[in-house]
Amino acid sequence: MSGFPRSVVVGGSGAVGGMFAGLLREAGSRTLVVDLVPPPGRPDACLVGDVTAPGPELAAALRDADLVLLAVHEDVALKAVAPVTRLMRPGALLADTLSVRTGMAAELAAHAPGVQHVGLNPMFAPAAGMTGRPVAAVVTRDGPGVTALLRLVEGGGGRPVRLTAEEHDRTTAATQALTHAVILSFGLALARLGVDVRALAATAPPPHQVLLALLARVLGGSPEVYGDIQRSNPRAASARRALAEALRSFAALVGDDPDRVDAPGRADAPGHPGGCDGAGNLDGVFGELRRLMGPELAAGQDHCQELFRTLHRTDDEGEKDR
Repeated sequence: MSGFPRSVVVGGSGAVGGMFAGLLREAGSRTLVVDLVPPPGRPDACLVGDVTAPGPELAAALRDADLVLLAVHEDVALKAVAPVTRLMRPGALLADTLSVRTGMAAELAAHAPGVQHVGLNPMFAPAAGMTGRPVAAVVTRDGPGVTALLRLVEGGGGRPVRLTAEEHDRTTAATQALTHAVILSFGLALARLGVDVRALAATAPPPHQVLLALLARVLGGSPEVYGDIQRSNPRAASARRALAEALRSFAALVGDDPDRVDAPGRADAPGHPGGCDGAGNLDGVFGELRRLMGPELAAGQDHCQELFRTLHRTDDEGEKDR
């Protein structure tokens, strides 16, 4: 059993909400899906209602629920905290799937400090499936319901990773906002270079193939979702600034104007401290980044080697520097 005889999933017609609704139903929970609009062609698939202003039928469901899970946009979830928690019975669990945690923590402190709550942020696209994948878990108030829901996630193959609200937003600014900014900026750079992507795909070494594949994956997603990740995380702007500053620092190491052979900043220009190839400066960068990676360096190299093997057959020493 799920530990939740009755559950309500608000936004359960969406991809993330649907994933959790399915998980609860498979575990035996009587799960009610609530949405503003039913799925196309399925008018009876959910209760149509506004969780920020519950009508009589939704209010009754919220009172009876052992778990209420909000799989909705952040502004809706924050507005829903007060009206939903006023209706929830003692001992029931409130959960959400927001990708930013600090705002929810503040809302709960103001309106529902005694309610059990956990935020679950799946760090993957729902279509990829939960098995073996991390689910960031931010516990605001612990209790039996939190334990039961985390066990349910584990039973579904997920890997809950506990973080504080502050740790979550700082971490996801790097793992999501920064990563997406890198990938999309790479695509923008290709567009500015005016290159033929077909020629790139035909000649690219494995690192470039991986970047092209990542770009293609992101472009297959929703611009609204990726934009929301950039705008909603309070630390995302700092991550983007760090990326811009890092690129400027790298450009300074290898030459600010690669189109001018005699540019003073170029690594092969007379008097450049890095000599003919800038390796002297990059030695320090490589050392710094190897220390940053720490014990994850060797594991990352092994993972990359396995990834490259799926792209192109090569011996253990092949494609190391390209």
